[in-house]
Amino acid sequence: VQLAESGGGLVQPGESLRLSCAASGSIFSINTMGWYRQAPGKERELVATITHGGYENYADSMKGRFTISRDNAKNTVYLQMNNLKPEDTAVYYCNAGVIFTSRAYVEVWGQGTLVTVSL
Repeated sequence: VQLAESGGGLVQPGESLRLSCAASGSIFSINTMGWYRQAPGKERELVATITHGGYENYADSMKGRFTISRDNAKNTVYLQMNNLKPEDTAVYYCNAGVIFTSRAYVEVWGQGTLVTVSL
């Protein structure tokens, strides 16, 4: 299974970005999918998660600005980020709890996509 992230880039404060993460491979189903981020010199932190049924969970600092969503038919999770701030600058990682066609369960990480918020 591979998680392919896209949508990162350089934006100015106050602008928006939408990240996408598509899972591919011998997938039977995907449980929770989520986004995490790691800023320079800091530990990786939770941004948001969403269950297969659509229950969303956000880190307190992201509530109101970030929205997570998913398309189960496409095995894809999205992160809409609005009103971006310089402190949102980080590498954003996608995470998925994948159930393979063999019924094995593995937690998979993407390679990360860089988001830079700067004037």
